[in-house]
Amino acid sequence: MNDLSLVAQVVLFRNKRAFDQLVNKYQSPLRRFFLNLTLGDSQLSDDLAQETFIKAYTHITSFKGAASFSTWLFRIGYRTFYDYKRSLKTTVDLTATLSKAQPTAEPGLSMDLYEALQTLKEEERTCITLQAVDGFPIGKIADITGMPAGTVKSHLSRGKKQLANYLRNNGYGQ
Repeated sequence: MNDLSLVAQVVLFRNKRAFDQLVNKYQSPLRRFFLNLTLGDSQLSDDLAQETFIKAYTHITSFKGAASFSTWLFRIGYRTFYDYKRSLKTTVDLTATLSKAQPTAEPGLSMDLYEALQTLKEEERTCITLQAVDGFPIGKIADITGMPAGTVKSHLSRGKKQLANYLRNNGYGQ
């Protein structure tokens, strides 16, 4: 079944198995999205993914099909991440807080990538993650983030340049 059929099963019949199929399909991409936003904090990523799926299930009747299910789900995830960020009591920047966390990623290039992602502004990191890691086109990134497509393009351009410079300066691509 395609996503719309599964959503219809959940909405009309409260079919939890249909929702399980959606979770199985999108669990890894959503978790990967959060891993990049949280700079490798797997526990936080798992928590945010779980919260996203709970919100999606409880609000599935609000899915109208104007965008794809994946766009709708990632939009919920994006908002969940920023709700988490706003809930932090401290005024310390999220990037600084997350940089102190011990990422559970594998050493080597993945650690360097998380360090490189840490140098980006949050909006740039989000856009880069959605495009380069999750494969979303600019239009879907704009839908997910609520940013105009031109702004997404600007964040992507600046973010890619900064990532390339960081990696080049740290021994990659020489």
